[in-house]
Amino acid sequence: MRKFGLSFAAWFEKYTFLLIPGSLVAGWFLSEPLLPYISSIPYLFGYITLVMALGCGVSHLRAVMKRPLPVILTLLLAHAAAPLLAYGLGELVFGPHSEYTTGLVLFAIIPLGVSSVLWVGSSGGSVPFILSVVVLDTLLSPLVVPALMELFFGKGSLSWDMTALVIDLLQMVVLPTVVGVLLYELSKGRAKEWSAPVAQPLSKIAFMLVVMLNAAAIAPHAAGMKQEMIVIIPTVIVLICVCYGLGYYGVYLLPERNRELQITQTYAAGMRNISLGMVLATAYFTPQASVPVVLSIMFQQPAATIVHALFSKFNSGHNTSLKEEIDETVS
Repeated sequence: MRKFGLSFAAWFEKYTFLLIPGSLVAGWFLSEPLLPYISSIPYLFGYITLVMALGCGVSHLRAVMKRPLPVILTLLLAHAAAPLLAYGLGELVFGPHSEYTTGLVLFAIIPLGVSSVLWVGSSGGSVPFILSVVVLDTLLSPLVVPALMELFFGKGSLSWDMTALVIDLLQMVVLPTVVGVLLYELSKGRAKEWSAPVAQPLSKIAFMLVVMLNAAAIAPHAAGMKQEMIVIIPTVIVLICVCYGLGYYGVYLLPERNRELQITQTYAAGMRNISLGMVLATAYFTPQASVPVVLSIMFQQPAATIVHALFSKFNSGHNTSLKEEIDETVS
C-alpha cells in the first residue's frame, strides 16, 4: 500500500501538465452531473492545503524570515508588480471596467502556487525557502486578497461579500495551514513522511476534483463566450509569461543573489494557487471574471515545464548557498 501510494503521487506529479488540463476539460463536458457536488469544493481544498502544510514547521518560517529581503521581494513581485501589470494588460485589451480585467487581476493576487515547490525542487532551487514563503503567503491571503481587490477596483465597485470571502479563506486556507504546521511540530517533522502513502495520493485526487468541479460550475455560463476566447486565451498566456519574467529578472534588485534564488523566485512569481483562485472566482465573482482564472490552469503547468527545461539547459554549477543556509538554520 505504501509503495503504491507514493508511486501514484510521483506518477501524478510527472504528468500534472496533462492531468490537470484533462480534468478541466472533463469538468466542462460533465458539468450537469457534477453540479450537485460543487458544495464540496471548500472541503477538498482545505484538505489539499493541510497536506501541503505538513512539510513546513515553525523552524522553516523562522529561518526564512532571518533573510527578509528575498521574502519581501517575492511577495512584492507576486502581489504588487504582477497585479499592476495584469490590470494594465486587462485595461489595454478589454478595458478597465471589464469583468475579464477583474479576473486577470484576481489571478495575480491569489496566493503563490503549492505546485511551485515541486518545480523549485526539480530545477535546483531552495525547497525550504519556497515552501516557507508559500505557507506565509497562504496565511496572509485573508488580508491580501480582499484588500488588493478593493484597492484596484474601489469599494463597492464589485458585487461581492468581503466578509464572507475572508471567512472562507480562514476556513479553507489559514486553519488547515495552521493545523498542518502544528502536526509538523508535534511529530517533529515526521507527519508528512508517515502520512504520505495515503495523504499524498488523496491530495492529488482532491486537486483533480477541485479543477473538475470549478470547471463544471462555470461551463453553463461560458458556452456563449466562444468568440471571446480567441482574445482571452492569448492574454492569459501573456500574463503567465510576464509573471515568470518578473521572478527571473526581479532577483537582480537584491544586493545579494545567486542562481538558486533566481530559480526559486521565478517559480514563486510565476505560479499561483489556481485551485484556490477558481474557488474564489466562481463563488464571489461573475462567470466572466472566472474565465481567465480557470483558463490559466491550462497554461501554468506547461509554462513551468518550459521554464524547467530552460533552467536544466543553462543551470550548470549554480550556487546553492540559500538552501544550505536555511537547512543549517533549521537543523
